[in-house]
Formats: sequence, C-alpha cells, structure tokens
Amino acid sequence: MSAITFKAHYDGKRICLDEPYKLQRDSKLIVTVVSGDSLEDERQAWLAASQAGLARAYGEDEPDYFHAALRETPPNK
Repeated sequence: MSAITFKAHYDGKRICLDEPYKLQRDSKLIVTVVSGDSLEDERQAWLAASQAGLARAYGEDEPDYFHAALRETPPNK
C-alpha cells in the first residue's frame, strides 16, 4: 500500500483536491479533517491526531527499552 498526502477543501458538496492527481474509480481513501480558525488551531489538531496514532501504536504493554539496549554512536575521527 502506498500513501500520498494532498491539501484539499470541501466545497459544500464534495471533497476537492487542491492539486491535480489521477485517482482510479473507487480508490480507497483515508480522510483526516483538520479545521480551525487559525494556524494554531490547525497545529493543535495535527498534534492531537499524531498523539492518538502513537497511542494506538504503543500500548500499555509496550516493553521498556533499557539503556543497555541502546547503541552508542562511535566518536568521529
């Protein structure tokens, strides 16, 4: 599965892409609606969506990664 992100707008009847892109009929899409009156509102909406995605990816039973499991970068010579 490949993914591409577009800016779009709702014209009152349908969702319209702001950039031309050829889609095949009945293409499966995932739509995320970000709305707000300001850039800060939009930023907060994206932050909330990101946090929700991370919460789904990393559940309560996720193991802790101990310091010993981390690799250190060798010094540059």
